[in-house]
Amino acid sequence: MSPFRASAPLTEQWNHFDLHREGGVATVTLDRPDKLNALTFEAYADLRDLLTELPHRGDTRVLVLRGRGKGFCSGGDVNEIIGRTLEMDPDDLLAFTRMTGEVVRVMRECPVPVIAGIHGIAAGAGSVLALAADFRVVARSARFAFLFTRVGLSGADMGAAYLLPRMVGLGNATKILMLGDTIDSAEADRYGLVSELVEDQELDEAVARLATRLSEGPAFGYAQTKALLSRELDMSLSGAIELEAMTQALLMKSADYAEFHAAFTGRRAPEWKGR
Repeated sequence: MSPFRASAPLTEQWNHFDLHREGGVATVTLDRPDKLNALTFEAYADLRDLLTELPHRGDTRVLVLRGRGKGFCSGGDVNEIIGRTLEMDPDDLLAFTRMTGEVVRVMRECPVPVIAGIHGIAAGAGSVLALAADFRVVARSARFAFLFTRVGLSGADMGAAYLLPRMVGLGNATKILMLGDTIDSAEADRYGLVSELVEDQELDEAVARLATRLSEGPAFGYAQTKALLSRELDMSLSGAIELEAMTQALLMKSADYAEFHAAFTGRRAPEWKGR
């Protein structure tokens, strides 16, 4: 977490989703169940800004992303977004598409681990939000649909063509993004898109269990692991090894590294400080 604060105050109220904090876990619940939690322009902007703020808050070790009602997120709202984009000028359209991609960028660059708890449908932008999370805990009922080509757009949206091939392979990503078919949880699991597959009634417990484990763990080590996983995607092996060596040398001066040794020699569990 950054120790440096600017003049701008931190946001205490978010208007376009529900935010609940308990301990070090912050849970964002997309809260338009009557629309299967379809996203609006304002919801994208709030997600972008929340993810940008989290490293500066100091009160969040894990972010959980959920959807209220029957599904996770059905993507962009057909009327509020697609209808309006048909009337927008090119510069406004570019500002919008850049904003949606910015949500994914800050999600990947945020040092806080992100868990997506997915039930029902994760479609369009909802599927990319799930993809961009660090962990996807998926209920049997879940379905993924990267359906951008089904509305006449490119299947490469919000970073999907960058992230998905690295997760499921180029062949599977081509099939998923180009055809835009809906895939069920079992198929998503076979592709490698699922971190943990659970029965529907076990989803809440599984998400909470993982969130608690991460919130109580070595946050500094988690943050550096996430950062290097993203940065090394396009690096040479020699560059990656050097970056990892420098990172490990830094972490060897951390309080958590010293705490592990003290706990090991004292025959007790470590009390991670996240620094």
